[in-house]
Amino acid sequence: MQPLIYSVNVTLDGCYDHRSVTPDEASHRGATELIASADALLFGRVTYQMMEEAWRPVAETGARPDWMPAWMEPFARTIHRAKKYVVSSTLPQADWNAEIVRDDLEATVRALKQQAGRGIFVGGVKLAQSLTELGLIDEYVFFVHPRIVGRGPTLFAGLSRPVDLKLVDRSELPSGALVLRYGAAR
Repeated sequence: MQPLIYSVNVTLDGCYDHRSVTPDEASHRGATELIASADALLFGRVTYQMMEEAWRPVAETGARPDWMPAWMEPFARTIHRAKKYVVSSTLPQADWNAEIVRDDLEATVRALKQQAGRGIFVGGVKLAQSLTELGLIDEYVFFVHPRIVGRGPTLFAGLSRPVDLKLVDRSELPSGALVLRYGAAR
């Protein structure tokens, strides 16, 4: 059985909007390593489309947009190669090494977890909340950035019940961001 691992960048006040954190080389390297250590990625439609738009052209052409430093390229190549599952009832097709999941989310994820492998990496917010509600996430990895934004969407807003976790590992990045890895306390 392989674990389902959720990772997200978040500010100290819980905002997950990717525009609220400043990207840095160490956090991108950590995210690249997480993705590379999994056998597959599981995204919701919004996250899949956002990732595809940002990273696919860089990986396929090697041309970076003006805003992208060279140290982001390994992330682009790693996410490009990864097998992806996209949970969506509206996406007509997905061709970025991806399969669309339209059926029962719980049954599909349980079946994926039963396969032999190193893990399935979950990206996004709404999908992660649904998987948390179902008790399917085994590990949570939070990149907590030293910033308070005071606005924007917050992680797990509206969760129906508390979820207890146990700290498994922690590290600090040169930027002052903390990487906190938690296991589900079952």
